[in-house]
Amino acid sequence: MSNDATSTPGTSTDTPGPGHGPLVIGLAGTIAAGKSTVGQLLVERGAHHCDADKLVHKLYDPGTPGFDRVVEAFGTDVVGADGYVDRKILGAKVFGKPEEMNKLTRAMGSITEAIKAEIDRWRVELGPDQICVMEAVNLMEPGYARWCDQTWLIGVDNDIARARLIETRAMSEAEANQRLASMIPLEIRAPGADWVYKNNGSLDDLRTAVNAELDRILALRKSGGALESKFPAWWAVFLERNKERLAKSGATIEGVKKEG
Repeated sequence: MSNDATSTPGTSTDTPGPGHGPLVIGLAGTIAAGKSTVGQLLVERGAHHCDADKLVHKLYDPGTPGFDRVVEAFGTDVVGADGYVDRKILGAKVFGKPEEMNKLTRAMGSITEAIKAEIDRWRVELGPDQICVMEAVNLMEPGYARWCDQTWLIGVDNDIARARLIETRAMSEAEANQRLASMIPLEIRAPGADWVYKNNGSLDDLRTAVNAELDRILALRKSGGALESKFPAWWAVFLERNKERLAKSGATIEGVKKEG
């Protein structure tokens, strides 16, 4: 649960930006597309990996201000027997409810700062021969991908995704259809991604494709070629198209001023 589309992407002037230090890949994907599998395939190639969802969950671990705010906002019934927020119970309260999701985002604290800090740490501590992967469901709309050198987007056809959700996540067909209907269509994000892959085939097919694209990027970097990203232009268009909606929601994303 890292829906942070109305948060404020932070900026940093004391850390290197994209193109400096390690290769940083931003990894996004639709549900049941195999995004996490791609992340693990990159780890097999020696990549440092961060799952943004797990990073976000730490924002409301017991003892944190985020924990107190989440419990205050959603009730003590979201706390499990182990003392941690039960994400399944919390998810049921916010899934498919934009206002509740925004309330959760505000309660947790700055997702943006947590993600930016991790990428900044990579760029400061790791050398140019290292590979890093920031995996996030909502990587693009909040602007996190602008801190990455490349954006990868993994998709899958709906009929295959539906079958995977039913088989691997024990969802009913109705639940699977609800999840699929809530997803941002691949074609909306695809123009902002540097590599788009439809994972409709086997694991071997996926491994071959991932390794081929990574090898291409590494060879380009080694040769001194420019590694351009499509994301900044896509995000500028996204912000312009959604400026009014974001302003009304109270967002203060760069270039979007709160009205009133």
